[in-house]
Amino acid sequence: MASHRKWSPTGTRIAGIRTPALATAALTSVALLSQTANAAPSADSKPSIEEVEKKVDDLYHQAEAATEKYNATREKTAQQRKRVDSLLDDVAQRTEKLNTARDELGSFAAAQYRTGASAPDTATLLLADNPQDYFDQTQLMSRLTSRQKVAVDDYITEQAATTKKRAEASQSLQTLTTTQSALRTSKADVQRKLAEARDLLSKLTAEEKARLAAIEKKKQEAADRKAAELAQQQAAAEKKAQEAAAQQQTTTGTTATTGTTGTTGTTGSSATDSSYTAKADKALAFARAQVGKPYVWGATGPGSYDCSGLTQAAWKTAGVDLPRTTWDQVNVGTTVPLSDIKPGDLVFFYDDISHVGLYVGNGMMIHAPKPGAYVREESIFYGGESIIHSVVRPA
Repeated sequence: MASHRKWSPTGTRIAGIRTPALATAALTSVALLSQTANAAPSADSKPSIEEVEKKVDDLYHQAEAATEKYNATREKTAQQRKRVDSLLDDVAQRTEKLNTARDELGSFAAAQYRTGASAPDTATLLLADNPQDYFDQTQLMSRLTSRQKVAVDDYITEQAATTKKRAEASQSLQTLTTTQSALRTSKADVQRKLAEARDLLSKLTAEEKARLAAIEKKKQEAADRKAAELAQQQAAAEKKAQEAAAQQQTTTGTTATTGTTGTTGTTGSSATDSSYTAKADKALAFARAQVGKPYVWGATGPGSYDCSGLTQAAWKTAGVDLPRTTWDQVNVGTTVPLSDIKPGDLVFFYDDISHVGLYVGNGMMIHAPKPGAYVREESIFYGGESIIHSVVRPA
């Protein structure tokens, strides 16, 4: 049977390390590992230009999403401020009515006191803040004329309504304060994202900036090719539709000569298309006039715009009121496939619907792209087809 006795090496044990030689080797290994762990990052750890570009694009995207949140919160704040002002005005008017009713009750009480028709404590009760309990008493009510009873009823009704409106105004003020706090948070979030993006770009050397510009140029060229492809596809589809319409017209004319009547059903559709085209032309004319103006987050013109501020202002000139944010604009009108896109349509981007542009035709759009840039005409494929969320016809 094998022995279970453990092997015991020779040499002196020191703190669990069996030999001086092993101890030295172990300590050396620990030191090397420590040096490796604490070593400064090498030059190779610096992010590549492609990584910097992606990071900056991500930050701009995040900033734009934060901008839309800021826009929504600011709009909500404005609405709540109007409600608070309205409630405070209502409270002031009701308080004035309440004071008038109180004065009338006071005149009744004073008259009763002077004529001896009422005891002094009755006048005190009539002027109390809450006289309902006293007026409910049969003896006191029996002393009041019908006019005085009406005055008492009016006072009690007005007092209850004023108290209710004061409570509503107080609650609305609290809500407004909370919304204003959220507005400040959204603003700080946007500024933080933009500062981080600027910091990344500021650390690039002249050579790296040139390489980054070259990468952007290649992306733009690819986007322009995609836009040209879409334009060609739409032109081919339009030509095919025109040929089909001409063939149908020929067939209809031939049928009419044989005494058969019929309708094509296209008149209504043509009228609708014509109406939309007229409105779209006005929106596009406005948008073209804004080209060259700076992107400023939260701006709605006339000197600068963010993306949804531009589309809102453009369609307003055509008599169409769009909501303030991309998240609400995407729900206005009719969603259409990309293959059916027309000038004037709104093109939305990213899964979070944080960007929008105004389609001008031939695969191009006018949009306010990002901080540091200007309103410009650009391919709708500027970030690749995958980021296109949807297309909406707003009128």
